[in-house]
Amino acid sequence: MSDIKHKLIIKATPAIVFDAITTQQGLEGWWAKQTHAKPETGFVNIFTFGTAKNEIKVIELLPNKKVDWAVLVSADEWVGTNITFSLEEKDDKTILRFQHTGWRAVTDFYAECNYAWGRFMTSLKSYCETGTGTPS
Repeated sequence: MSDIKHKLIIKATPAIVFDAITTQQGLEGWWAKQTHAKPETGFVNIFTFGTAKNEIKVIELLPNKKVDWAVLVSADEWVGTNITFSLEEKDDKTILRFQHTGWRAVTDFYAECNYAWGRFMTSLKSYCETGTGTPS
């Protein structure tokens, strides 16, 4: 199995970052403009990218520390994977460690997603620091 990992430093509190990755407004601001999400364990968030619909279940929420999702419905290679955001406060900033784990193989689609996640991490950072991201 292969994993996508990104680490970034965000000039915002963990509470701001946590809201950005758990609330509908936050997720619409940096990832997917068409989002139906709630910060509730067990809730299935729905993210739509064009005609692609992604159903992602909230597995764990540790306020201002960690968010863990399980992908239920998506592109075949995403189904059965997990997406985790780990937050750590340091020097009035947030260290975000992002992981998309459980990929069955390193394919061209994996490489495209790794690139896209990097772009969305930049969008998340911008959204948390300035209030403006670049969602899909």
